[in-house]
Amino acid sequence: MKANFLLISVLALTLSACASKPEQPDVSSTQTAQTLYQEAKAVLDNGLYNRAIELLTAVESRYPFGPLARQIQLDLIYAHYQSGDIDKALTGIDRFIRLNPNHPELDYAYYMRGLSNLKADENALHNMLGIDRADRDLASSRQAFDDFKKLVSAFPDSKYAAEAKNRMLSIKDTLARHELLVADYYMRRGAYLAAANRGKYIVEYYRDSALIEQALEVMVESYDKLGLTKLKEDTYQVLKLNFPQNTKF
Repeated sequence: MKANFLLISVLALTLSACASKPEQPDVSSTQTAQTLYQEAKAVLDNGLYNRAIELLTAVESRYPFGPLARQIQLDLIYAHYQSGDIDKALTGIDRFIRLNPNHPELDYAYYMRGLSNLKADENALHNMLGIDRADRDLASSRQAFDDFKKLVSAFPDSKYAAEAKNRMLSIKDTLARHELLVADYYMRRGAYLAAANRGKYIVEYYRDSALIEQALEVMVESYDKLGLTKLKEDTYQVLKLNFPQNTKF
């Protein structure tokens, strides 16, 4: 009887010890926000954008109000942009700008907004084949121009300002080329006044574009077709003054 009691007691102690033994901790749950972020950042720096998005999102969910929250949001914007998910990139950018109007990296947010809107207008296949796509809808490119303009105006000393200015010049050429294509469309259909107005628009709004000469040519030809002699001669004089080597007329 006493032996049985001792056996039962030992068994009870054994079961109790097993029940109270703590489970092995999840290593990831004990990591700090900084450690988790550094791991995600390393993945991002290695170009594994989709995986980086997963990790950064997980860190943001676990530490939504931590000191790294804003940097994580900026990294997610970049990761979405690089992965080609422009809608999510723009959503993240707009949210960041709205909630952080005085953040020291607000210039970067506007820079990424410009890049994202440009990318929204890209067609990888046409770019690869070298086919001019200036005839497509350019709403996003126009928005990108405004984004870069905002950056340059609000943050003239930003490290992104010079690149933004170069992007603006490139966008201007694309927009001017688009206007010329539309003008050509009108010319071929006999809508000469509409064509002349497209050329005039280029001269007025894209003065530093390399396509000014062609815009003036469109205006001269359109005014000639319309019988508007005075406008034709005035425009021709402007053309010859600025492009003396022009031999079209």
